Amino acid sequence: MLASIPPAYVAPFERAWRNRELIRAVVRREFISRFRGSFLGPAWAVLSPLVMLLTYTTLFSITVPQLSAGMSVTDYASGIFVGLIVFNLFSELAYRAPVLLHEHVNFVKRSIFPSETIAWTATIRAFTYGGVAFGVYVAFRLLTAGTIPLTIVLTPFLVVPFFLFILGVVWFLMALGAFTRDVAHVMASIVPVLMFATPIFYRLDQIAQMSPSTAMWLRLNIVGDYIEMLRAVALDGYVPNVFGYLLVVAASYAVFIGGYQFFMRYKSVIVDVI
Repeated sequence: MLASIPPAYVAPFERAWRNRELIRAVVRREFISRFRGSFLGPAWAVLSPLVMLLTYTTLFSITVPQLSAGMSVTDYASGIFVGLIVFNLFSELAYRAPVLLHEHVNFVKRSIFPSETIAWTATIRAFTYGGVAFGVYVAFRLLTAGTIPLTIVLTPFLVVPFFLFILGVVWFLMALGAFTRDVAHVMASIVPVLMFATPIFYRLDQIAQMSPSTAMWLRLNIVGDYIEMLRAVALDGYVPNVFGYLLVVAASYAVFIGGYQFFMRYKSVIVDVI
């Protein structure tokens, strides 16, 4: 069965596995360097999302009657926090991806260095901190609600395709950013706007009630789809629509493969222009 899979569909995984020791070493180095010189060190990985969650909970204890559509303060704050976990993963890498090759120019200039692994290390690092933030969310729900839905065990089925989607985006932006630094400025302009086109502070059902046509366009935002599905399994306790899930997974894998092929196509040129 595996022999019938086109090589292009598995090539990214094969190259990552071949360079797994390098990826592991670079990820470890990035973890160490991120908190170097910090008094609290890795504790900030927990404290930062905790402070953000408590801030939103306090804020919406005042404004929630106007915004929550009948939800409790903690439920509404939790829903926003879940949305921010997903969107922050996307935004962090969308901002950073165009300059990743410039950050690692000393490695990229070496012809034997597999520059495509830089996307893996950056994405793994971001998702690790995202996982810590999700752990803070789980602890918060247990303390405030006393329980979490059993459907939360389905979370890995969302994380894996979302990881691949982000990886494809990073490869694409890395390649473009190597040719011009304008890409970084473009992303700095687009991402804040995209934040309001993503269901972080609201839900798509609320938009659908007011403007069905607007909701239809917003559903084309894959990041928003993942937020809605993660809320479903980690907060609301129901299984997302299977057909919709499969469409999002297929689109995510297409972005993953497309981003990888785009980067590999211009990989040899990037060394000369960076």
